[in-house]
This record gives sequence, C-alpha cells and structure tokens, in this order.
Amino acid sequence: MAKSKGSDGAKKKGSGENPNNKQIARNRKARHDYEILDTWECGLVLLGSEVKSMRAGRVNMNDAYGDVRDGEVFLLSLHVSPYEQANRNNHEPLRPRKLLMNRREIRKLIGKTTEKGLTLVPLRLYFKNGIAKCELALARGKKSYDKRAAKADADNQRRVQQALRGGIRRRSAED
Repeated sequence: MAKSKGSDGAKKKGSGENPNNKQIARNRKARHDYEILDTWECGLVLLGSEVKSMRAGRVNMNDAYGDVRDGEVFLLSLHVSPYEQANRNNHEPLRPRKLLMNRREIRKLIGKTTEKGLTLVPLRLYFKNGIAKCELALARGKKSYDKRAAKADADNQRRVQQALRGGIRRRSAED
C-alpha cells in the first residue's frame, strides 16, 4: 500500500492515522446516550458480500447492540446493505453477526451483562490491516438530567478553551 506523501516526496507528519486502518462507521449517539465503562476490540465473522459492502461504507449501526448467547457474543441489529454486484447469494442485511473475543473476556462479559442497567454497545466499525473489527463497549444508560449536565460541562469547557485562546472578545463601552 502506498504511503501518503507531501508535495516534496516526504512522508506527511501529523496525519495521525495509520494508512492500514480505515474507519467504516461510528455510533456517534452512543457516547451521548450511554456512560461507557469498558471497551474491547473484537473481530467480526462476515460473508464476502458483507465485507465489500462495508468497504463501500454502506453500514447503519444506530440500533445495534451486543448480546451473549451460549458463551458466544453476537452483534444484533447491525444493518449492512446488500452488495449490489453480488449475485443471488447476497447476505441478509440484519442477520446476527458473531464477534470474536477471548474466552476469558466473554466470561467477564457474561457476569457484567447480567447486572441491571448494563448493555453492550458497538462504538465503531473499522478495518485494521485489512481485517474488520468492532469496538464494543460495556455501557450504562444515562438519564436525561445526566445528558443535560454533560452538555453543560462540555459548553463550559469549550468557553474556557476559547477564552484561553483569546477567542472571546469583550464588548467595548461604545457598543
């Protein structure tokens, strides 16, 4: 794979992203609706047409969640659109997809998900060195007043950062 280079032929510095890693989708609402307690990187068991559809970015993970069944972890309600160039053996868009995790991690998840109020939420899907991965989080739902408090804290933090950068200008007496 070719590395990104600047106009002078040197590698770009500060790009921050590994060229082998490509983000497919992000569940942006998850951090707003849930308090994230712990995260894991999981592999996904996929069909060929699903991989091609994911590379095209045709994934919707708004309602997706994780579930532990018979000692295995599954990702449910993840919508991967059918691949248009596939033949009649195309995949089902909402089928349950198995997540690949260590047995020790799965045992820990079984204990945690039985607690009241905890759930498994996918945060993002990405390719890491050509392999599809899912960042799965153990999360607790936020109440509406928690969301308001978090938004107020973020607004205050943003105002402080703007003031430190000199972005807030004081009005003069003439205005």
